[in-house]
Parts: sequence; C-alpha cells; structure tokens
Amino acid sequence: MKNNLILTLLLMVSSLHAQEQKESYSFSLQQAIEHAVKNNYSAINANRDIDAAKQKKWETTAAGLPQINAGLDYQNNFELQKSLIPAEFFGGNPGEFATVAFGTKHNMTARANLSQLIFDGSYIVALQASKTYLKYYENAKQKTSSEIREMVINAYGNVLLAQESISILEKNKATLSKTLTDTEETYKNGLIEEENVEQLQITLASINSNLNNTKRLLDVAYKMLKYTLGIDLDAELKLTDKLDSLSVSNLDLAFSQGAFAVTNNIDYQMATNFQEQRALELKLERSKALPSLSANVNFGYNAFNDQFAFFQKDQKWLNYSNLGVSLNVPIFSSLGRSARTQQAKIALEQAKTKLTETEQALKLQYEKAKSEFEFSIEEYATSKSNLNLAERIERKQQIKFTEGLSSSFDFSEAQRQLYTAQQNYLQSMVNIINKKATLEKIINKN
Repeated sequence: MKNNLILTLLLMVSSLHAQEQKESYSFSLQQAIEHAVKNNYSAINANRDIDAAKQKKWETTAAGLPQINAGLDYQNNFELQKSLIPAEFFGGNPGEFATVAFGTKHNMTARANLSQLIFDGSYIVALQASKTYLKYYENAKQKTSSEIREMVINAYGNVLLAQESISILEKNKATLSKTLTDTEETYKNGLIEEENVEQLQITLASINSNLNNTKRLLDVAYKMLKYTLGIDLDAELKLTDKLDSLSVSNLDLAFSQGAFAVTNNIDYQMATNFQEQRALELKLERSKALPSLSANVNFGYNAFNDQFAFFQKDQKWLNYSNLGVSLNVPIFSSLGRSARTQQAKIALEQAKTKLTETEQALKLQYEKAKSEFEFSIEEYATSKSNLNLAERIERKQQIKFTEGLSSSFDFSEAQRQLYTAQQNYLQSMVNIINKKATLEKIINKN
C-alpha cells in the first residue's frame, strides 16, 4: 500500500513537471518568417476572413438557386368572429338580423413552397461582386503576410543587435576594468594623478549602465519577436542566424537596379480591386432598371375542427396547390434610381483617381526605399572603415596613456569614439537587413 502511494505521488510530480516545461523554438530568419506567416495572430484571422468570404460567395450564389420552405400553422379561435345576416334567411321577420359565427374553433395548415429566381440583373452582378469580394480578402491576406515578413525581419534584427551589443559591451568592460586596475596600481605608486583613475571610473560606470540597459532591451526584443511569431512570451527561443552573416547576404546592390513593376505591388492590386468593386456597384444600380422574373409552387393541406383532433384518423385534410409566376418591371422611380446611378458613377471616378494616386505614391516609395537601401550599403562600408580606424586610435591612445605620454581625457575620448563606432557598425548591419526588407515589400518579393 505504501509503495502504491509513493508511485502515485511520483507520477503526479512527473506530470506537473511535464506541464511546467516551457515550449522551445529554434529559428533561422527564414524559418521565423515561415512560422510567423502561419501562426501570427493577424495571419490566422486573415485566413479566417478568406474562409468567411468563401461562405459569403456561396451565400450569394445560393440566392439564385431553388429555395424550399415548409411550415405548419395552427389557429385557435377561442372566440369566433361573428357577422350579421338577415333573419328572414332562417324564417325570421323581414328587416331583422341574426348574429351568426362562421368557422371552426381549431384550424391547421401544413404547407410547402418551392421558389426559383428565373432572371434578375442584380443577382448576376452580385455573383460577379462576390468573386471580387473574395479577391479582396485574398489580397488582404497577402498584404498581411508581407507586413508580417517585414515585422519579423525587424524584430529578428533587433534581437541580434542587442545580443551583439551586449557582447561588445562586456568585452569593452573587461578591457577597461583591467586598464582601471593597472591605473589604480600606478596611482598608488604616485606615478600619475588621481584624475586619471576617476576618468576611467566614469567611463566604466557608463559602460555598466549601457550594458544593463541593453540586457533589458534584449528581453523586450525577444518578447516582441515572440509576439510577432505568434508564440507564448514565456517560451524559449533561440536564433540560429548571426547578424554579420545576414548583413553580408543582403549586400546585393544589383537588387535595387531592376525595374519596378507597380502592378506587382499588393497595395496597387487592392486599389485595382477597389475600383472593380465601384464599377460593379455602378453596374448594380443600372441593373435595377431591368425586369425581374421568378416562379413559385405551393402545396398544402388545411384542416378544420371544433375539437383539437387533427391527428386522429377520421380528421379530414383538404389539399390545395398552385403555381405562380411573378414579373416585376420598374417603370418610374421619380429619378431616384437615376440619382443612385450618378452617385455610383462619382464613386467609380473617385476610385480611378485613388488608383492613379496609389500608383504615383508607390513609385515615390520605391525610389525612397531604393535610395535608403543603397545608402545603408554605403553606410555599412563607411562604418566598417571607421571602426577599424577607431580601434587603431584607441590602441595607440591606450599605449600612450599607459606610458604616461597621453592624458586620461585623450584616452577616454578615444574610447568613446571607439564605442560609438562599434554601435554605428552594428546598427549599419541591421539597417541593411531592414532597408532591404522594406524594398522587397514594395516590389512584392517574398
């Protein structure tokens, strides 16, 4: 009995431990993009919008297909309606009236109706509009995927930037700490002034502050990336790509030299879709001037009784059936239909103007994104060169400072210049990745 209890407790502890284990993910940048396109919260709802649009399309189609309805009506005449008729019909005196109640206390009708739309211009337009409606949400899904791709690239790059910044700051801290220790020993021997020590202490304190802040930013950057990926914020996430390798792989200046096809841009396609919708709305208003034709067939049974005995064998049910055809011809609407048509024409012209505006705006965005991408490549080369120079200057100043040939101010200035060059170099690598992602989004390259 005791062994069984221990075994049960072990199983419970094991089960709780398994539940507490966090999910773990490991992504390259491309894998992160593929995961986010499927699992990002906006992407999930974009897929649902497409599913809903498909159902809406079928709803529109079904409106022109046969419709069958059935029903059962029951009426309890607890007080029958009465009428007055001449009393002489029943042997009474002329000029007098008798009160008579017509009908039975209980009535029931079982009915079925079959209807079919034969012709309606607005239905034909609605079918065309349902396809455009679905196309709109398909384009919206593509736009969402494009935006998610850019967000993942930016978030992924921010994590790598924070990681590299922490690595450099820790290296700078270790180097400066050693220099500070050596300088303190030199000061104790009376060979330098206390100001030299204090200057290094100020620089070290600044590095520690930046290091702590960057660690906090790394945590925020990770959570932002997890959110974009559509995974739990407490899940474990490992990035397999490195910042330098990603930046080098994006150093493709020839990429920005190709011709820009504005028709490939998803915003242009959505503006075109919007124009098509407005054209169909105009077509719909015009179609309302056409006749509409429909037909229906009705079947039913009526039953009457002073007692509720409709389901007994001797109850009589009286059947009926009819066929009907309905033709509706619009003749005059006091120019109301014409006013609606003119409104639709104006809306279509506005959509055409909006499409032209979108085309010009996209061309401008492309030129701006192209220029910024090309500049990011130039900036990367410049910052890399400046970093090499700053490293050489800092090393020379460190040697001079150690040998007493340079002041602590000159050495600290060289250090600050190096730290700035390091951050500029890291940021230039991230800029290449982000600016190319922006350019790819505009030309719709996935």
